Parts: sequence; structure tokens; C-alpha cells
Amino acid sequence: MNFLQSVPAIRRIETSRDDLFAIDVVGHVSAADAENLFGLLEAAYLLHQKIDVAVRIVDHEGVDWADISDETIKKGAIHALEHVGRCAAIGAPDWTPNARYALPASSPVEFRHFKIEDEAAAWEWLGARPTSEEATAAPERG
Repeated sequence: MNFLQSVPAIRRIETSRDDLFAIDVVGHVSAADAENLFGLLEAAYLLHQKIDVAVRIVDHEGVDWADISDETIKKGAIHALEHVGRCAAIGAPDWTPNARYALPASSPVEFRHFKIEDEAAAWEWLGARPTSEEATAAPERG
């Protein structure tokens, strides 16, 4: 499959909270997918000074970290510190230790990992629920 025909790895999940940025990360995440994700987060920060984040991992096949610019990653970390309160990671792998390591020890961002079977607890922790029918069950790879 060529790049222009590939299915986006980052998919928004509509939720019951306007200030919750929720996504599915499906399959392999390219540098273009990551750049898109950072852009979506920037838009969310413009709408809300503080947000919570939910990231549901589906059929994880890796991330092209080496192809993502250092500037993008650095800016992403700085903006997360300024805008993110809670971040729920749902599914495998558990990337929260790496995220904590990338941020200063005094980071105000509260990370929590939930196994996919404990997804309901993640939504409860965030005080929200998915509102679209497709988001209530993990999507199939397309």
C-alpha cells in the first residue's frame, strides 16, 4: 500500500467532554501520522487551556520515532507540560514509563495505564465516555 492510500494511524474518538482529547492509535505510526497528531493537539490547546488525553492503542506495530523531528518532539513535550492534566493510556504496549521519563520529574501530567480489558475504568478515571458508536469498541484494522 502506498503512503497516499494508507489508513491514518491516528483516529479521533468523540467523547462526552469537550476538553478531552481522545484518539485510537492503530497499527504502525509513521512520522507523518505523528506530525498530524501534534497538530491535532495544538488545535485542542487553542480551544482549551487545560485538557485531558485518552490514547487507545490498537494492534500496535511500532512508531517511526527516528523520522520525527527533534523539534516536534521537544515542542510536544513542552506543550504537554503546559496543557495536559491527565493522560490515560489504554492497551499495549504501556508507553507511560517512557513518557514520564521524557518529561521533567516535577511534571504536573498524571499518567495512568489501563489494560484494554480495563478500558471502562480509564473512561471513569477521566470522567467521560466515548459518544460515537464506532468508538465504543476497539476498531478493526482497515
